[in-house]
Amino acid sequence: MLRSPGARRVVYALTVLVAVVVGGTIAFHESLNETWVQSVYRTMVTISLAGLDTVPRNDESRVVSIVLVLAGITIFAYIATVLVEGIAGGVFTGAIAERRRQREIERLSDHYIICGYGRVGRRIAAEFRDEGVSFVVLDFSPDAIAAAREANVLYVEGTGTEDEDLREAGLERARGLVASSDSDADNLYITLSARNARPELLIVARASDEDAAKKLLLAGADRVVQPYSTAGKEMAKLVLRPQVAAFLDIVSTSGGPDLLFEEIEVKETCVEAGKTIRDIRIRERTGAMIVALRKHDGTFDATPQPDASLDVGDVMIAAGAPDELRRLEELFAPAEALA
Repeated sequence: MLRSPGARRVVYALTVLVAVVVGGTIAFHESLNETWVQSVYRTMVTISLAGLDTVPRNDESRVVSIVLVLAGITIFAYIATVLVEGIAGGVFTGAIAERRRQREIERLSDHYIICGYGRVGRRIAAEFRDEGVSFVVLDFSPDAIAAAREANVLYVEGTGTEDEDLREAGLERARGLVASSDSDADNLYITLSARNARPELLIVARASDEDAAKKLLLAGADRVVQPYSTAGKEMAKLVLRPQVAAFLDIVSTSGGPDLLFEEIEVKETCVEAGKTIRDIRIRERTGAMIVALRKHDGTFDATPQPDASLDVGDVMIAAGAPDELRRLEELFAPAEALA
């Protein structure tokens, strides 16, 4: 797909050049009764302004030669103008950069797609970048594209409501998708399209109100976030329970790097699967602490006791320093990964 105006103009000029060559060949063949090869040769020599081996024998062929010379001058002057404008305006360097960006997106795997690069989308991208997570931005707004270029993030110029644009962003290889458009309708269509293409994909969507949130959940979103409602709750907590809010801010990733949270799934091939927290001695061996446990049936144990069993499919919510969490991940790594 040729998105650059300069590239399209070059293609148009080359198309006209081919048409002139074909027309000149036919005209010389009919007026001079020459072979097709000789007619092509005479046409190319005339258009390229290199001169003729012989003077055409009749007025009809001379008129053809004049027309071809004028056409050649016009076409080559036009192509030269386009090339100069392209180089001066960075069109061709931009095309090279665009192709490089497309190749980088094609190489991505287990990445995330951010549909909508407004204020919310940019904040999500900043969090992904801080976590070292691969992602692609999908938006059509000129302001959003300019912001993506300035931030040096991978982007696709399009909309998440189009299946082709989602495929270009690597939906088949993605780990998850965030529908963060300012429009509830767009987020609904994005969710429907992504869920239809990837039934197992993790989808988190943005909603402006409760009604939109319900529709997004019905459309297939795994989680729905209402920024305005969330902001209101956080502000209320700061007023009503300031110390609790301060504590939560300290233990969050934005509050400090010394205490982080991580979720670790108990795989079937993990050698510790089926044991209790006490039997594994998680705190003693890793330094991390299990603060919550999501059982495989979807229920949550917000205060897991030492006798709680870590079964296959359970997800541990752990807190600790980076090194402690790394040791915990190694402890519950699949047996084949350890081998």
